[in-house]
Amino acid sequence: MNYVIIRSLDRAVLLALGAAALLFVPGLHAQTTEDEVGLAPSAGSAEINGAPPVIDGRLEDESWDAAETISNFVQHEPFEGESVSERTELRILYDAQALYVGAWMFDRDPSGIIVGETRRDASLNDTDALLIVLDTYLDRQNAFVFGTTPAGIEYDGQLTREGQGGGSGGVRPGQRQQRGSGGGLNLNWDGSWDVATSTDERGWYAEFRIPFSTLRYGRGGPQQWGMNIARHIRRRNEQSFWAPVPRQHTLYRVSLAGTLTGIEAPTRRTLDMTPYVLSSAHRDFETMTEADVTGDIGGDAKIGLAPSLTLDLTYNTDFAQVEVDDEQINLTRFNLFFPEKRPFFLENAGTFSVGSPRDVELFFSRRIGIESETGTEVPILGGARFSGKVGGVTLGLLNIQTERLEEVDVATGLSSDLAAPTNFSVARVLQELPNRSRVGAVLVSRLNTADTDDYNLTYAVDGRVGIGQAVSLDAYAARTQTPGLGGGEHAVNFSGSYTTRNWNIAGTFREVGANFNPEAGFLTRSAYRFLSTRILRHIRVPSVSWFRELRPHVSYREFFDLDWFSETRVIHVDSHFEFANGAFFQLPAINFNREGLREPFEIAEGVIIPPGTYDNVELGFAYNTDESAPLSINSRINIGGFYSGHRKGTFGTINARVGATLAAGLRFSYDDVDLPEGSFETALVSLRVAYSFTPRIYLQSLIQYNNQTDNFSSNVRFGWLNTAGTGLFLVYNDVEFVPQGSRRLEPVDRAFVLKFTRQFNLIR
Repeated sequence: MNYVIIRSLDRAVLLALGAAALLFVPGLHAQTTEDEVGLAPSAGSAEINGAPPVIDGRLEDESWDAAETISNFVQHEPFEGESVSERTELRILYDAQALYVGAWMFDRDPSGIIVGETRRDASLNDTDALLIVLDTYLDRQNAFVFGTTPAGIEYDGQLTREGQGGGSGGVRPGQRQQRGSGGGLNLNWDGSWDVATSTDERGWYAEFRIPFSTLRYGRGGPQQWGMNIARHIRRRNEQSFWAPVPRQHTLYRVSLAGTLTGIEAPTRRTLDMTPYVLSSAHRDFETMTEADVTGDIGGDAKIGLAPSLTLDLTYNTDFAQVEVDDEQINLTRFNLFFPEKRPFFLENAGTFSVGSPRDVELFFSRRIGIESETGTEVPILGGARFSGKVGGVTLGLLNIQTERLEEVDVATGLSSDLAAPTNFSVARVLQELPNRSRVGAVLVSRLNTADTDDYNLTYAVDGRVGIGQAVSLDAYAARTQTPGLGGGEHAVNFSGSYTTRNWNIAGTFREVGANFNPEAGFLTRSAYRFLSTRILRHIRVPSVSWFRELRPHVSYREFFDLDWFSETRVIHVDSHFEFANGAFFQLPAINFNREGLREPFEIAEGVIIPPGTYDNVELGFAYNTDESAPLSINSRINIGGFYSGHRKGTFGTINARVGATLAAGLRFSYDDVDLPEGSFETALVSLRVAYSFTPRIYLQSLIQYNNQTDNFSSNVRFGWLNTAGTGLFLVYNDVEFVPQGSRRLEPVDRAFVLKFTRQFNLIR
């Protein structure tokens, strides 16, 4: 590595260490005082003397009789603080291997229980459910989430920053994270644990077994963990919590959780090996005359160095079983965001996230192993991730090496590099402080290992200050360093929010320099200043049983270039109406839009919009029906001015569910654009179908057509899961070209993959 890179790394590390030094100032460590704990309920656990309970969902084992009963749930929705409509009881046990949770969800009308899909990590928004949040470090900001439904699904995730992500937004319990590494809930994390459920005339029941090796905690011995529990009764759209949380917050408000005591957790190292074998047949019809049949091996290792520290290793990393991306229509001149779905990069993703989710992500793992221009997969040779806590400080180190990727010119037969062999590294340090506050630093690097003069560095400091329970202030400052670029390599962001039962007020200022270039990150756009604010009012009418809430609001956001030329402006005026069953609609929203062009913009083939400032008014209408019903619809319609002309557009999904095993969703997007420079239409249709034979055996398909690319694609996946997302996978991918005016499909790319992966617990 040459002197320039070493000198740059030294400066970046010094900056990071200088910021991190603040973490060790006496009095700044995140400690939970007895007074804070006393504001929330506390519960104890009992050690098992004898055989542990059988995880069958029946709760008939005598061992449960020794545990303390956890009850006294209160409503979170619809009537905060009031008594629940149905009784819920939990009991918690432990032995040297695992934590056991037994739950009794009594129901006087068991015929009204909504079972939901039989699929791992299926949405909990449309079903009865039980959720458990365990803050195993008692830092009141991060936690593990475990949940299930009457169908007995495994629902799990890693929660960071109380679900707040990199800004002042948040996620709701039951949502699947699609926000990238900056999101606050990583639902794509799959831990190794077991759950079983049953139902009878008194209600439904659940038994959990969560191994200590799946969790991370400070040290062995007596434990004191943060804990909260939620039950959903979907036919009433009722949520009840064990530790009360104000209505404006969610279950993920870990700072208000209760406390679990009495656990003796083991102190030992663990070693899990997860090898895979793979066979595939692939043909690119443009460059190959016949299919290429290959085999491969690789795998991962997880080494528990201590209860709070984990080393993950990966070799010849493969993600063949991961679902393909949802296609998107782009009518802007800016980059589209596609979320990360690959398991290795999703575990502990929240540790490495810094920036503004979807807009400015200083580390974006999709830059690793995916060529950015074509989306072609780049082979990953291997890598390592070290993560955990030392002395209350969160640490994260990630290093991945990719291989060279070559492409062959069909006409000449000559090969050239599509992607150079590259090393990606990330170093992260973060300290949680009292009252939802934190401070941290990050260093990200990309290095062409075949040419060390080709490199990129990103370094930043970030933090949050919580003031009471209502106010959150977030900030980060970042710089990049790229050979050949100088000046304007900065990004800064300041945002804040004020959230109460009745009001939500938020604002943001951001500046991204002209040469800010996080090559291992993600930018929607470059060289801009951004201002935004929002004011929203929550209005409840308890006397009207069928109506839940009215939400009038006004928002403003505007992007300027660095000369304060307005590039994009949206002023949004709207009211949301939410009903007791979860149905929703909005009055026609009014959007006052502006698009400013300094240069011509080709929005569609042959349609070029000239420079100028285009001010328009647009009407928007959105709604969804009751999502717990067997058939539900959500849709959005926009009509109004668009650049120099007009646009009519719609986007929506029709969801259908047959029992607990079959679910389908038809997603559609259509725009009819009429401009003086030319008219065009865009259309995107996708059909997603999932059939679950059991919670661990499924068949899923995703079929998509996009008229912007004239491609018809299919992704069909069969999975027979073991623990932690491992198992047997059969995957078929097909892309066909649909010439305009023709019904004949022309094959573009086709692949079939058979993969088997298994986790071996060598040391427990």
